[in-house]
Amino acid sequence: MTHPFSALTPDLVLDALESTGLRCDGRMLALNSFENRVYQVGREEGAPVVAKFYRPERWSNEAILEEHAFTRELTEQEIPVVAPLELASRTLHEFGGFRFAVYPRQGGRPPELDDTGTLEWMGRFLGRIHAVGATRPFAHRPVLDIETFGTAPRAWLLENGWIPPELLSAWESVSAQALEGVRHCFARAGGIARLRLHGDCHMGNVLWADDGPHFVDFDDCRTGPAVQDLWMLLSGERDAMTRQLGDVLAGYEDFCEFDRRELHLVEALRTLRLLHYSAWLARRWDDPAFPAAFPWFNTPHYWQDRILELREQVALMQEPPLAA
Repeated sequence: MTHPFSALTPDLVLDALESTGLRCDGRMLALNSFENRVYQVGREEGAPVVAKFYRPERWSNEAILEEHAFTRELTEQEIPVVAPLELASRTLHEFGGFRFAVYPRQGGRPPELDDTGTLEWMGRFLGRIHAVGATRPFAHRPVLDIETFGTAPRAWLLENGWIPPELLSAWESVSAQALEGVRHCFARAGGIARLRLHGDCHMGNVLWADDGPHFVDFDDCRTGPAVQDLWMLLSGERDAMTRQLGDVLAGYEDFCEFDRRELHLVEALRTLRLLHYSAWLARRWDDPAFPAAFPWFNTPHYWQDRILELREQVALMQEPPLAA
């Protein structure tokens, strides 16, 4: 019970929300989130709200407020993102040693990414998000680059002894090859533009309702290449991903130009995400929620699979990029 989130009791959550002027009715449901803690909380009057309690010491207040400002900027352009509510004249609150924000509840289901119309619709809104994101830079949010998403996570895993001794040599070698492949991909792409992004635009962060997609959880928003928000919508074999990419860009380029050179980065960004994800799990292993949710992590089988995965990525990064 030494982890900071251990102090985040149900009573503290309700007291925190009531400190903003909301009147809660005692109903509370924990939602699926590991980096932060997120709860749906019922109110005495009105629809339930969603409260996000930020992981202590992860972001500065300035970085969190920049996330909030970006989402509110997007909603002002009538782009369907879920932005925090302004309560007591602010969006970021503090109570009991925790920082938190309150959001309207947004229902929905995962999008059907095998449907052409859905992909075009997603592309149109991502194009609109990026058109706004390109108008000014972040000042406090991080940049998605090879160092922070690849080199540093790899070094941290090695320095802290997370790789089993019998697999250390193989993982160390293939991860080095993978990073070299990433560097070659970025070199082939050349001097591409970087803009404000969602940053983690996977299916779990898009809720589909009758009126289309709603983008949620901008907790990982950062500066990076536009394709970072597109490649996670692609899956399957190369032919399938080519078709999907064409559908996404058919909508995207109605609102924002896409630099085809960024297609050199699709597999490179996937490789960086794989390295970053392993380090993320390891860094959070002192949080009791992680061993319970990811019992397969840090087993020899887990690292064997990662070695095979990285070998596949080394090969994929040597292939020509997708052609939309």
